[in-house]
Amino acid sequence: MTDSTITHGTPEREFTAAEIGAIAHLYRAEVGRSTMWRTRLDNTTNWAVVTTGIALSLSYSGPEASALPLVLVMFIVGIFLGLEARRYRYFNVWRARCRLLETDFYAPLLAGDGVARDDKWNTLLASDLRTPRFHVSFLIATGRRLRRNYAYIFSINAFAYIGKLTIDPTPLTSIAEFFERAAIGPIPGVVTFTMGVLFHGTWLAIAVFTLRHELRNRRKTALIAIG
Repeated sequence: MTDSTITHGTPEREFTAAEIGAIAHLYRAEVGRSTMWRTRLDNTTNWAVVTTGIALSLSYSGPEASALPLVLVMFIVGIFLGLEARRYRYFNVWRARCRLLETDFYAPLLAGDGVARDDKWNTLLASDLRTPRFHVSFLIATGRRLRRNYAYIFSINAFAYIGKLTIDPTPLTSIAEFFERAAIGPIPGVVTFTMGVLFHGTWLAIAVFTLRHELRNRRKTALIAIG
């Protein structure tokens, strides 16, 4: 190692021009895959929004219209959420690789510090390429998509359902009348309403639990980095 190398802190094992070109192509490929899966995420959200809009239109088409479409669409949107959580796990893999290259390869390169094989980021990326794996669980992915999009969709649906039972066909006069309107065929209104509360409560619990789990992991990571 020369004195100039020591003075300027130039890494010992820098990438060659050919290797940098290969990594640039890898980055382009990962960005392409990330963009493709991001589009798939948006498609699923669009389906959920459209079906919710259709249910709202049907239920509020007139005073005598049934609130049943709002009940059915909750389960359909739940299926879309499951599909989107699965897609998010794939998207997260490509996004993580892109972000790693941006922070540990391109940022030092553009700053003029050079990029070295320091057996940290490059080893991590090489390991991920050799043995690809999901970086988040299905539950964590579900919680993230809930907090980003689906919590709003479920909230709109719940308020629309309660509003429908409250104002149609006439303004509500008693709680007993509310549960009477909530009945679906042979299923009593109390049972229907309780199932709805449990349904939305489950999503709320998942959103809160996964958020607390992620915050706790971030604190651990920060403490390890400081230590």
